Amino acid sequence: MSRELDKLSINAIRVLSADAIEKSKSGHPGLPLGSATMAYTLWTKMNHNGKNPEWDNRDRFVLSAGHGSMLEYSLLHLFGYGLTVEDIKNFRQFGSLTPGHPEFGHTKGVEITTGPLGQGICNAVGFAIAEAHLAEKFNKPDYSVVDHYTYAIVGDGCLMEGISGEASSLAGTLGLGKLVVLYDSNNISIEGNTDIAFREDVAKRYEAYGWQVLNVADGNDIDTIEKAIEAAKAETTKPSIIIVKNQIGFGCPAKQGKASAHGEPLGAENVIAMKENLGWKTEPAFYVPDEVYTNMNEHIAKGEKTEEAWNELFKAYAKAYPELAAEYTKWMSGELDKEALLNNEELWSFDKEMATRESSGIMINRLAKLIPNFIGGSADLAPSNKTHMNDRGDFSAEDRSGSNLHFGVREHAMAAIANGMYAHGGLKVFCATFFVFSDYMKGAMRLSALMNLPVAYVLTHDSIGVGEDGPTHEPIEQLAALRSMPNMTVFRPADSKETAAAWYYAVTNGTTPTSLVLTRQKLPLYDGCPKRALKGGYILKDSKKETPDVLLMASGSEVELIYKAAAELEAKGIDARVISMPSFELFDAQDEAYKESVMPNKVRARVAVEALTSFGWHKYVGLDGEVISLDTFGASGKAEILFEKFGFTVENVVEKAINVAKK
Repeated sequence: MSRELDKLSINAIRVLSADAIEKSKSGHPGLPLGSATMAYTLWTKMNHNGKNPEWDNRDRFVLSAGHGSMLEYSLLHLFGYGLTVEDIKNFRQFGSLTPGHPEFGHTKGVEITTGPLGQGICNAVGFAIAEAHLAEKFNKPDYSVVDHYTYAIVGDGCLMEGISGEASSLAGTLGLGKLVVLYDSNNISIEGNTDIAFREDVAKRYEAYGWQVLNVADGNDIDTIEKAIEAAKAETTKPSIIIVKNQIGFGCPAKQGKASAHGEPLGAENVIAMKENLGWKTEPAFYVPDEVYTNMNEHIAKGEKTEEAWNELFKAYAKAYPELAAEYTKWMSGELDKEALLNNEELWSFDKEMATRESSGIMINRLAKLIPNFIGGSADLAPSNKTHMNDRGDFSAEDRSGSNLHFGVREHAMAAIANGMYAHGGLKVFCATFFVFSDYMKGAMRLSALMNLPVAYVLTHDSIGVGEDGPTHEPIEQLAALRSMPNMTVFRPADSKETAAAWYYAVTNGTTPTSLVLTRQKLPLYDGCPKRALKGGYILKDSKKETPDVLLMASGSEVELIYKAAAELEAKGIDARVISMPSFELFDAQDEAYKESVMPNKVRARVAVEALTSFGWHKYVGLDGEVISLDTFGASGKAEILFEKFGFTVENVVEKAINVAKK
């Protein structure tokens, strides 16, 4: 292949990116211009097929520096992913396929949504873990049906973010040899030279993490970049980072090497000057020579042939190992027999009181026997979170077959890695920590919701029931925060049966992440069908009258309070309906008739109880109701004492219910 054609194609990336950003009057030209050579070189070396972006065995590409999205869109256009010049002309416009940051599920070929810096490199670690686990499961001698690499382009900002350090440390520990990161090292951030805030030796840092470190002194040296990629692929026992010295805004005389190239259009005059500098036609905008498309067609054809060869390999594999091939197809399709799980009475059966973290642990192990591609772990808290799967082994550098992941004390990276694992395909993924530390995970959890990735989040020690650890470990506002997140389903179960419902929903819904908010302390086991909890809210104990005097509602451990309070109120001549509310989101999704049957509009006397902030409950209790909640931080002490001191007693519920019933 002619190097002149390569250079022409690289400049096409620069020109398309600059023109799109200029037309939009917003965007980030610096990275696409500076990184065009290394990105183009990488994509010519990758195994991928733009005609079929969903091919299972494609190499995964992650643009961690997602603000440079026009780099990826230009690549998708040139490599035949169906993104047209018209799509590029609509960069950053409402409804376009070229939004400001790459969006998974929106633009074909985008493997993961990377907005906040640092997320993408963690996602890439997740992709690499998934590939290693699946390869161990399915590959046989002469049949490497799972055999691909994960590549990421990161910038200075990604490596400044602490989350990147968390994930990179874990990647080195796990020896993820099929993970290759290309670092766009241009020494420029929005505020100026990186020396103002970032003087560390990245190479030494990554050597300390256990990575292979490779250097490319000239970011426009195609041959050296190619050799570095090959050297990275040759190292099978550790991940590799290729530090490429690029010049931000390369090709634009007035902007290259300057902070102003980062996050604003070059300006019409500078775009013209850039094109002249690159030997490009200045008009029309978005012009790409025919020779470039001819060159790209060869790369596209190569990708099609690579997939065809894999398809033939898989046909032979299916003949040699028909059961494994069928299982592989099932895993990669995400197929799950929901009815079998729903009707498996043993899965739903509990016969004694226990903490919901304990019943969650039982459910995890029951599901592990029924879902062979179930995988997950905790941020160094598995004994407390009850997330260890028996007889499933530990995933490690030495053993890729294990299903138990040890993330270490790395909550944020854990959640972002889980996103990458799920987005890879083939696995059902969960992760876990204490509920209060969901604050450390929130950025990645938000992206789970944005991408419709049904990652299950196990969040234990859910209230002042944590007790002696005190207010630093007692979640207060976290539940409201998760409930406020679009497309996040939150369960705070009142007993083991509701916990079973939460887990069933988590592994079967397919479109929304689920947060399971669980207790440290034991809870009663209530009578009735556990599947009713899938409505989100239901009548746990009904009133004697057709129209109750008061509605009592709660979630989690506080359901026990309202259940006992109803008996006390009955003795005082007040008829109460007891409503368990494990999931606001699922209850709100029910039809109006069902919601009315549970909470009749004409019953305005209502009391809600939850040992966390009151935020969110007022939509159910209305102006005439009361919320018994905790709108201050907790304290250190035994759980039973804290519940009493903060007003979470049967007596207080009874008093509040009498007051609202008399209004």
